[in-house]
Amino acid sequence: MIKKVTFTLVILSLLLAACAPSAQNLRSPAPSVVTEMQNVESAAGVAPSADKSTYALDQTAASTDRLVIKNAALSMAVDDPLKSMDNISRLAETMGGFVVTADMYQQTLSNGVQVPQVSMTIRVPAERLAEALTTIKAETTQPIISENKSSQDVTAEYTDLNSRLTNLQAAEKQLQEIMDSAVKTEDVLSVYSQLVSVREQIELIKGQMKYYEQSAALSSVSVQLIANAAMQPITIAGWQPVGVAKQALQSLIHALQSLANFAIRLTVLYIPVLLIIFVPIGLIIWGIVALVRKIRKPKGTPSPTPEQ
Repeated sequence: MIKKVTFTLVILSLLLAACAPSAQNLRSPAPSVVTEMQNVESAAGVAPSADKSTYALDQTAASTDRLVIKNAALSMAVDDPLKSMDNISRLAETMGGFVVTADMYQQTLSNGVQVPQVSMTIRVPAERLAEALTTIKAETTQPIISENKSSQDVTAEYTDLNSRLTNLQAAEKQLQEIMDSAVKTEDVLSVYSQLVSVREQIELIKGQMKYYEQSAALSSVSVQLIANAAMQPITIAGWQPVGVAKQALQSLIHALQSLANFAIRLTVLYIPVLLIIFVPIGLIIWGIVALVRKIRKPKGTPSPTPEQ
């Protein structure tokens, strides 16, 4: 019995050694990718399942069906970035997708005016990506600043993962049978250790395959919304009379505002402070001068009498 167990363990060790280098190359998704995977799974209505048929790809279908991840990025100027952000968010939800991120921040222009800008990412069904891009572009009447589309064919990677999964599941089944028939404690522990390692690799492969499936099902669209006021018009030789007149008027308004602010501060702050400081000092000086004059006046000097 011991020889049989030992011989079987050697065979399985060789099998696992063949699978291990490929499995070591597998990397679990980063935390941001895991969060996005959960959002994708929730939006697509995919329930987690331990059945291997959920992840396994039939070899015949793999030769005809391609697994392609499609993404897009847009940058455009709009009248109201906040309103456009709400419209794009509703668009994603209407199409059965969701908003991944939506960040709003303020940009200060050269004239001191602050305008909002938006950077957001949404997920929409891959088959409706073109429709989503057309609807998003309708938010502006200006030319699109930049547009980028990308696609990644992950069919080969998905098929390779499926092959590894099949081999690892077969090894898991054999290890389970060996552990069930083992008698000695050390034999059970040895097989159990290998069984845990195999199951961990199986879960990693399943997660990566699910990520590929959902990324191909829901395309990512990154959108940057810039306020029209932040876009500088194109001028000939760098001179535009309307722009110069606008800047001059803005400077005049700022100058008048500064004068008005100074007048308010002078009336409300500076004059009362000066009165509080200098009035007592003036009274003291006047009292000292009057006292000095009184002291210097000669005593006994007859007062002048009116002439008869």
